[in-house]
Amino acid sequence: MPAYVPPPDVLSARHASVGALFHARVPANPTQRAVVDGERVLSYAELEDRSNRLANALRAMGLAPGDRFALLARNRLEYLEIELAAAKAGVILAALNWRLAARELAHCINLVEPKLLIAERDFGAQLARLDIPELPRIELGSAYEAVLDDAAPDYPDLDIDPESGLVILYTSGTTGLPKGALISHRAMVARAMCMAAEMQMPIGDNFCAWAPFYHMASTDTALAMLLRGGTVHVVDGYDPDRLIEVLERETMRWFILMPGMVGDFAAILRERAVKVKGVGCCGAMADLVPREDIAAASRALDAPYLNTFGATETGLPPATSSLIPIGVAPESLSKRQSAFCELRLVDPDDNEVPVGTPGEVALRGPTLFSGYWNAHETNAHDFRNGWFHMGDVLRRNADGTLDYVDRVKYLIKSGGENIYPAEIEQVILTDTRIREAIVVRRRDRRWGEVPVAFVVPVDTAPAADEILQRCRDNLSSYKRPKDIVFVRDDELPRSTTGKIQRHELEARLEGG
Repeated sequence: MPAYVPPPDVLSARHASVGALFHARVPANPTQRAVVDGERVLSYAELEDRSNRLANALRAMGLAPGDRFALLARNRLEYLEIELAAAKAGVILAALNWRLAARELAHCINLVEPKLLIAERDFGAQLARLDIPELPRIELGSAYEAVLDDAAPDYPDLDIDPESGLVILYTSGTTGLPKGALISHRAMVARAMCMAAEMQMPIGDNFCAWAPFYHMASTDTALAMLLRGGTVHVVDGYDPDRLIEVLERETMRWFILMPGMVGDFAAILRERAVKVKGVGCCGAMADLVPREDIAAASRALDAPYLNTFGATETGLPPATSSLIPIGVAPESLSKRQSAFCELRLVDPDDNEVPVGTPGEVALRGPTLFSGYWNAHETNAHDFRNGWFHMGDVLRRNADGTLDYVDRVKYLIKSGGENIYPAEIEQVILTDTRIREAIVVRRRDRRWGEVPVAFVVPVDTAPAADEILQRCRDNLSSYKRPKDIVFVRDDELPRSTTGKIQRHELEARLEGG
């Protein structure tokens, strides 16, 4: 008997795109606030009208399904209507990181070959210095508003395949140029559904988008909120005064805290005795946050801390829904696996490792991205054997929970032994006088590489010998750091997402 092949109409019926789902939401609550940006507020009906107009304008400019256009802007109300316009027109938005150096930014633009660039006026001088082709450009402000005024307000009812690309978010490593991760409509819808289920987000919730929109933390969550009738409150970056205004005025299931600002913001909330209206949980990426800061932030917001582990490429999976109780500086950061992915931990030969043994995460699931743009060799390697290999190392415990270990690509190879820095950092951080510990490699004539620890004390630093003794008591000899370097928190080099730039610390060691 031949296999059943669905007819075209059946296949087309599954084509639920982000733009179509937002369009379907509008009649249910046309006057509900969709986006709030300071004094500017758009209702669902107004956001529908403006995103329809831009979608039609993009098509009139000659952008066809699958074409790319780029956006260089800080967090602002227009960001969301531009993303929705891309969704409705079937084109792909490249969300540019305005903090990049000229070489990196030019690479990100040239990589995706956009047919149009939308940018804020402030970035004009920066763009003029880039080695990029001449592109049609729309400046946000009066020129952008004129484009909307001249376009038709009708919804462009297109049959968009859910596997079509929606947005390109750029990922950064410790070295090399950024890669463009292509997120499809299917992946974005799945991420919204995963967020609603795993994080128990109610319909009509509020979300404060202060992390950059070129980062998944804001784009994924903001679009999920708009598909569920909620309100996105836009704040341009870490602005404590604006964030406090939102927290005092709105209730929300999840308030994002990013590494690098958690301790500072917790101190501000405590000093000002801020009365938070209601937060269900706070935080993100607990593995990258000093544990005392986790306790301080959860106390200040009166909300448990969300112990997340995800990526631009995967969304919230593989493990996000674990919560750290209010006021607790956790000894363990074990996480529960997401219900919306398959996960294997594998060795370098792609064999599954036993429980208790660190292995690279290999993932399958509907939230997964569609590969890196124009990076065929990288995709062939990272998607080998039908699984996406994240480059992150986890350890599965006997109870099924997962512990973060480190990045595959950041190993210290000392005398033929592999050392994961996080193993050393976790031992050092058991000393409550230490706020943060970052272990990097240093060249060594005898061993090839050896570990060195950069340590940020809470107040009065313990003696280096005390830290080394703690390591002697808890680590194999080859894993013990050869030196302790005391630094202030503001001396640690961080990426735009708060991750420590280990290669810069290595350079400091090389420079003496």
